[in-house]
Amino acid sequence: MSRSAEQRMRRLAAEIERHNRLYYQEAAPEISDREYDALVEELEELERRHPELADPNSPTQRVGGAPLEGFRTVAHAIPMLSIENTYSPDELREWEGRVQRELGRSDPLEYSVDLKIDGVAANLRYESGTLVLGATRGDGTQGDDVTQNLRTIADIPLQLRGPAASLDVLEVRGEVHMERRAFEALNARREAEGLERFANPRNSTAGTLKLLDPKLVAQRPLRFAAHGVGEVVGDAPDTHSGMMDLFETAGVRATPNRRVVTGIDAVIALAEEWEVGRREIPFDVDGLVVKVNRRDLQDALGVRSKSPRWVVAFKFSAEQAETTVREIVVQIGRTGAATPVANLEPVLVAGTTVSRATLHNADEIERLGVRVGDRVIIEKAGDIIPKVVRVVESLRTGRERPFTFPAECPECGSELVREEGEVAIRCVNASCPAQVKERIRHFAARDMMDIEGLGEKLVDQLVDQGLIHDIADLYHLTAPQLAALERMAEKSAANLVAALERSKARPWNAVLFALGIRHVGSSTARLIAEAYPSRDALEAAPLEALEAVEGVGPTIAASVHEFFAHPENTALLDRLQAAGLTMKGKPRERTSDALAGKTFVLTGTLSVPRAEAKKWIEAAGGKVSGSVSKKTDFVVAGEDPGSKLDKARQLSVEVIDEVALRKMVGR
Repeated sequence: MSRSAEQRMRRLAAEIERHNRLYYQEAAPEISDREYDALVEELEELERRHPELADPNSPTQRVGGAPLEGFRTVAHAIPMLSIENTYSPDELREWEGRVQRELGRSDPLEYSVDLKIDGVAANLRYESGTLVLGATRGDGTQGDDVTQNLRTIADIPLQLRGPAASLDVLEVRGEVHMERRAFEALNARREAEGLERFANPRNSTAGTLKLLDPKLVAQRPLRFAAHGVGEVVGDAPDTHSGMMDLFETAGVRATPNRRVVTGIDAVIALAEEWEVGRREIPFDVDGLVVKVNRRDLQDALGVRSKSPRWVVAFKFSAEQAETTVREIVVQIGRTGAATPVANLEPVLVAGTTVSRATLHNADEIERLGVRVGDRVIIEKAGDIIPKVVRVVESLRTGRERPFTFPAECPECGSELVREEGEVAIRCVNASCPAQVKERIRHFAARDMMDIEGLGEKLVDQLVDQGLIHDIADLYHLTAPQLAALERMAEKSAANLVAALERSKARPWNAVLFALGIRHVGSSTARLIAEAYPSRDALEAAPLEALEAVEGVGPTIAASVHEFFAHPENTALLDRLQAAGLTMKGKPRERTSDALAGKTFVLTGTLSVPRAEAKKWIEAAGGKVSGSVSKKTDFVVAGEDPGSKLDKARQLSVEVIDEVALRKMVGR
């Protein structure tokens, strides 16, 4: 019986993968969804009956395994470098000129041109045809191991077919993304469940890949399209386009609509064609990626420290649209800043309907001269954030109304104040409900405490019904309290309580960022947390010591010092700590005193990110400064150094290269 079961399981697995390919890659399904589900159910039943025969690469494993405790960090065999951007035909021609000079030739080159998908980069590592690792780009040298999540994507085969399966190692690089229709359907479901809508497909994709439960990932409409190559061990095609063909024969979906052309003029013609036609593409794109097609020429061109010389991106211009300003309202943020927002006649821009656009502040309204009733041009900055670009004054009728900034907060009635030297106008009432809600939303966001399920509408309910008054109250919520709220079921309530519990283990730098201290962003929070690896250490730090932290400076230091000196804030921290939040981190690693007392300045591009080189120096007892002075001991000059090198020579400061630095720090 086991023999016949094994044969049937193999046939079912092959048949399911064939239908996956027909549905997801060829858009030519042969069977109905019900028939497909029946095949999967039969295979799942056979695997339950015969667990000893179950294949880890079975298509049933795409639904995801048990929730993960976290993501481990993995190093990339070959760095995932960034790509140089161009914005005009002239810049494309300049790039081709540099490439030709590097190669010592003047004849037109052959290029592979792909659509630049606006998604999340990932690297798939196959060994002897089997998927063994899937990782995010991270900082380019290392990323998160998200293999379990990537296994749920139907475009990613668990086992390669054809010639690619015989390669000892094949790394496929590509973009995880969502198609616009699927994204809108996902948002509609979230709205029906009382959850916050995702801002755009890219943010939704990034958040999905960070989920620790692969079963939840499997419920999201993620797709994958290959556009590059990492490590390859074995015989492989000698062109980029040939590699993409190899991927497709192996069962991996490559970027659609790719072309091979000769000469940069042909690339420019494609750019003009796709800039007009990009809305016909079912997913978001923000440009084209142009690669020298021959891989031997790619090797000859090599890489800079941050980007390969043989590839360039051509970025499309931001899409614009004309619409009418219906009204201008003022929103209050978590710091009390009053931000004017234009409510617009809905208009389609970059694939989504826009009905609101920020006007930033009172000075911007004056600069634009915008009035209620004006016809305006709007665009999405980076194809994401809507903003008003200009007023179409020629279309004014005389019925437009100037906007006057209110003197009182629209949420709580408190005075709005503009402090001397500041652009922002603020509500001075720290208990203003709008500020409370924004502080809670900030605290719960993905880069802060990452509290999944605590959406905008739920925060409104919790504050409006008096269940929470500040961020510490979140940790006293119970599942029955939450389940009693509108659009909240028992399962959603239990999930939120679990998410709150998980957030208690967030690192100290994330907590510091989440507190919403003015001027303290993600990178600044990390610097401060490294210098002061606990709440107690930071609270006791004098102002002068905070100012001395590299990358902080007087303004940020004063803001942090003032925050920790305020009794209401320390009481809030006491409550958060009592709830179980982590308020300790790791101090900066120091392996030696070889560079003790030495000050370094980094300039130009190195083979590693500057942050990494900075860690080397600090681990050896040295200090890194942002500017060259007589107190500087060494300037480390990488490729294309800037004015800091000139300043070093003027002051007779010793200049070294990366090789010398590595010797100093033992790397």
